[in-house]
Amino acid sequence: MFSKASKSSSRDTRSENSGRSVPSIISADLTITGDLSSTGEIQIDGTVRGDIRCSALIIGSNGSVSGEVDAESVRLHGKLEGQVRAKTVFLASTAHMVGDITHESLAIEPGAFMEGHCRRMTDNAKKASAIESGKSPALGFEAARSVITAIDAKDKKAEAAAG
Repeated sequence: MFSKASKSSSRDTRSENSGRSVPSIISADLTITGDLSSTGEIQIDGTVRGDIRCSALIIGSNGSVSGEVDAESVRLHGKLEGQVRAKTVFLASTAHMVGDITHESLAIEPGAFMEGHCRRMTDNAKKASAIESGKSPALGFEAARSVITAIDAKDKKAEAAAG
């Protein structure tokens, strides 16, 4: 009834049913130099110098990131220096953000510091973002960036011709 085998199988069943993995945590006393990639959630309370790709990113009030971020959601309570591409971005009152944000939804609390441009993701940018994130392996990151630039230039020409 209380054997080790039954305990481990019940834990395995719960984790499979929930479909969620345990978040990866970078503790306050840890500094990482290099890129991070995860299909799950990453919480950073330490320092990361490199690009981050994940499903959800939480940067704690003592956390610091220097690099590009590509995620479904980003919650910033600490410092971030670099470009952010995410569906939802939340900057808490303690946030210090230097860089551009491409988003679908953006929330900024009073007191947050933000230096850079905010741009709402268009359908074309979403497609290019999917290419960048590896859903289309035929094109790499730089190729996808040039696709975004070309699409933006085309959109600006169309707006100028119409107006």
